[in-house]
Amino acid sequence: MSLLEKFERYPLTFGPTPIEHLPRLTEALGGKVQIYAKRDDCNSGLAMGGNKLRKLEYIVPDAIASGADTLVSIGGVQSNHTRMVAATAAKLGMKCVVIQEKWVPHYDAVYDRVGNIQMTRLMGADSRLVEDGFDIGIRESWQNAIRSVEEAGGKPYPIPAGASVHKYGGLGYVGFAEEVAEQEKALGFQFDYIVVCVVTGSTQGGMIVGFAAQDRAHRVIGIDASGTLDQTRAQVRQIVDDTAELVGLGRPVREDEIVINPDYAYPAYGVPSEETNDAIRLAARTEAMITDPVYEGKSMQGLIDLTQKGFFPEGARVLYAHLGGAPALNGYSYHYKDG
Repeated sequence: MSLLEKFERYPLTFGPTPIEHLPRLTEALGGKVQIYAKRDDCNSGLAMGGNKLRKLEYIVPDAIASGADTLVSIGGVQSNHTRMVAATAAKLGMKCVVIQEKWVPHYDAVYDRVGNIQMTRLMGADSRLVEDGFDIGIRESWQNAIRSVEEAGGKPYPIPAGASVHKYGGLGYVGFAEEVAEQEKALGFQFDYIVVCVVTGSTQGGMIVGFAAQDRAHRVIGIDASGTLDQTRAQVRQIVDDTAELVGLGRPVREDEIVINPDYAYPAYGVPSEETNDAIRLAARTEAMITDPVYEGKSMQGLIDLTQKGFFPEGARVLYAHLGGAPALNGYSYHYKDG
């Protein structure tokens, strides 16, 4: 029985996302660990999709029920999340206001005019640039934006950064865990580990609750890309506890079931290291799988390094959760102008 049966879902995605074997990446990493990817980056026709849509499917029914006419959210300049909120608003026929803060100390000449923010504006969202720095918490600029909609006579529906600290923010990735279990039946085997990027926390948090119901949450390896580990871990813990209670998991999630590896977030959120860039190139050149410098490049770097270090036992099957985010590459044109 699904933990999500009692929750309403508004379809924004194509349905279950494919799992594919990555034979050339597997071979490049020594061939002893079998690497697979679950392609949540290809989950929808809405503005290139991505993991935030899985979350928004469970938030939209509440937004509609509230009578709101404007979705209000926040992210960085190259936020995948604000792109997905803008896409959802366009699909629903709602207005959209998004705050884009200067979360990344990055100065590519086209950074605030291409990729995610360009698509956000194309879809008609009111995208407001604010100079504040990175923080995964609740932001004053977001609260100001909510107030500005009210003052203009609109009815805002607030969606926090990454759709994470929202009552229903973890549900989509509880569904991910249930979806993987169904797909494993068809594949005829279970994955030994799941590797996923973590920043605002509800992707991994939802997964932890979903996989805890299958008694394997400790096999979800979160690769931190926030660079603010203590804050991220505390937020994931909170999301796990709230979501577990909401879905009726029936037991507390243990501390050892929340696995977050901080080794790959350097030098800072949104700033790729040379090792991140090498990981992006390896995934692209072996499998034509495009990852980005903010999120997936860092979780790919973690996957590669952990595999090479022997963290995964020989013969293990590892599932890489590809959460999307490729449009952000355009904002890093100088890094990748030569490939």
